[in-house]
Amino acid sequence: MVRPYRIDVPDAVLDDLRDRLARTRWPEPIPGADWDYGANVDAVRDLCAYWQDGYDWRAPEARLNAVPQFLCEVDGVDLHFWHVRGTGPDPLPLVLVHGWPGSIVEFFELIGPLTDPGAHGGNPADAFDVVVPALPGFGFGGRPRERGWGISRIAAAFDTLMSTLGYDRYGAQGGDWGSMVSSKLGAAYPERVVGVHLNMLTAPPPRTPVPEDAEALERDRLWRTQEAAYSRVQRTKPDSLTVAQTDSPAGLAAWIVEKFRTWSDCDGDVEGAFGRDTLLTNLMFYWAPSSVASAARIYYENQRDPAGVVTRGRVEVPVGYAAFPREIFRPPRSWAEPHYAIARWTEMPRGGHFAALEAPDLLLDDVRAFFRALR
Repeated sequence: MVRPYRIDVPDAVLDDLRDRLARTRWPEPIPGADWDYGANVDAVRDLCAYWQDGYDWRAPEARLNAVPQFLCEVDGVDLHFWHVRGTGPDPLPLVLVHGWPGSIVEFFELIGPLTDPGAHGGNPADAFDVVVPALPGFGFGGRPRERGWGISRIAAAFDTLMSTLGYDRYGAQGGDWGSMVSSKLGAAYPERVVGVHLNMLTAPPPRTPVPEDAEALERDRLWRTQEAAYSRVQRTKPDSLTVAQTDSPAGLAAWIVEKFRTWSDCDGDVEGAFGRDTLLTNLMFYWAPSSVASAARIYYENQRDPAGVVTRGRVEVPVGYAAFPREIFRPPRSWAEPHYAIARWTEMPRGGHFAALEAPDLLLDDVRAFFRALR
């Protein structure tokens, strides 16, 4: 049953947050170190000082609650989601799926232009009915209480949610874990999913590389050797890390904000690119409901769900890909086509892993153009 929902963080949780921030025991950084050791201690300390004394959660909480949101129990877990019906002649249902270390906050500013394009300088014929579910265990929804919530089970739950909402055909869009869930939806439910739009896709290199693959192979090598430690920890021993992050908001901020800086097209200025309030509002989706651990476990569960990605099979429904230049995975089209029925491939001039926040105009235009032919 679908039930209305509002985010309402108790004052006691906010008071506890400020108290913990005030009592943070900070490490001593190496003199002259920037971000090369990971999170920059001084930068995180400055952000946390604002989190403690300057950030007002009640303002974004009110804005987020202005969007119709609901809970629906599926497979034993309460899914939390925004659901906004489109204004136009024939809105196409579209599920938008976030990833880690993001949240549904990433899509907040896109909801209006997607659901009511006529009011935002677009064509009313491009309207969507938008559903934005939080991944199980993320944010303010329910948490899995048993093993097995990998990509296959999440996709099944989201397809059930769309059916419960009355949609027998819909599109899917996502990046990060959202790209894998959206891809699984297209592969597992092709009779219902009209198309899949991705701003990240994963594709292994060919068994016999050609010289043209050299640059992509080097990017892949650098990623795995220099940036993939977070993933290895979270897919093998997540709770050894999340005990600390559940206890320390500063520790959580260091772990997540460093990813926003490294994975985005921000030229090293993460606060300038996203804004302090946006970074902290996203962090609140992990801190306030204490969902740090249940969110990180998606890595562990998916490692044990080969059908989620590794043996998923080719996505045969039409696939659109928006290739942002600072995305963490950027396989060539030749690597992707054996695994995806690519119908649209757009090389973007700017943007990175958090496309809905970094380049919402570019992502919006590409989503509209891709699904226009699939309505």
